[in-house]
Amino acid sequence: MGRVEVDEEFTAFVRARQHALVRFGYVLTGDPSSGEDLAQTALARLYLKWDTIERTEATEAWVRKVMVNEHTSWWRRAWRHRETVGLDAVNAEAVALSAPAGDHELWQEVLRLPPRQRAAVALRYYEDLTEAQTAEILGCSVGTVKSQVHRALATLRTRLEEVLA
Repeated sequence: MGRVEVDEEFTAFVRARQHALVRFGYVLTGDPSSGEDLAQTALARLYLKWDTIERTEATEAWVRKVMVNEHTSWWRRAWRHRETVGLDAVNAEAVALSAPAGDHELWQEVLRLPPRQRAAVALRYYEDLTEAQTAEILGCSVGTVKSQVHRALATLRTRLEEVLA
């Protein structure tokens, strides 16, 4: 396969999935710019491996896995640590106007979850993946996915009860 065909296939994939990947990055990071950076990093890595990755559903799963791993690496690096401010004033106002009551509080609490729990919840409920697909992307067992999601939901439930009480 020639370089032109590879570039055309890759470009078609990016056009079809970039928006969803940026959204997923935003859910993982809680920040639009960081979400875009995360998606861009994953797509750059995909381009380098395009010839070796099968063009099936596995392609997007591979990209999501790269995004989760990269986000975890960013989170672990001390120099990348920064205070999570949450939504800025513009985004907070937009969410408050468009979202049902309680969604803003829920989003704020999701942002406070540890990265692995947030990733598990995002993959299971935002991306609507199965436990097995989530486990594959996170590189863990199905049992770990279940426990991460269970802990995250228990934490969210407790925190939201406190906030809304």
